[in-house]
Amino acid sequence: MSTDAKNVWGPLTEGLNIPRDLDLGNRTRALDQLGVTPDAHRTLVSRVNQTLPQQEAGFLVSSRQWPVLAHRMHRMAQEGLPFAAHLARIAPDTDPWRDGPPSSIASRLLLAAHHALITPLDQALPAGPRVSTTAARSRSTTTVPDTAPPKQPAPAQPAVPAHRQQTAPAPRQGRGR
Repeated sequence: MSTDAKNVWGPLTEGLNIPRDLDLGNRTRALDQLGVTPDAHRTLVSRVNQTLPQQEAGFLVSSRQWPVLAHRMHRMAQEGLPFAAHLARIAPDTDPWRDGPPSSIASRLLLAAHHALITPLDQALPAGPRVSTTAARSRSTTTVPDTAPPKQPAPAQPAVPAHRQQTAPAPRQGRGR
């Protein structure tokens, strides 16, 4: 499995069929791998530019994960769903994705766009991050249940009273003589 396919695996790919050799470093190839034709891509970019403010549209289209989001929007368009109406819900200046450090605005916007696309129009968008159980299960590690007998609680008082305990000198820091 390619590094890009592993890194993108999670909420963005929920419900999508992502190729195991996905190459997000080559946008044209990634779009081709995901079944988005150049004409469809131009249409998607045009609709995003019409729907979102210029800066947000630029962040979204220029993000490395854009081909995955474009794939989702392309599928919605093929199914006759109004992806532009879904995206328009993230445009208000009061949206929670706008809060946070400027350095991570693109990733927050990408997740907000993803949530807007997968949330039905008659439902409100989640105010905070939404947990994808499918993605969480795919990333979790299974642990063996603990079958060891329960540990005995520590005694409430030390075996030797505190005033009779011996203390060792603190270890030296740095170089010795």
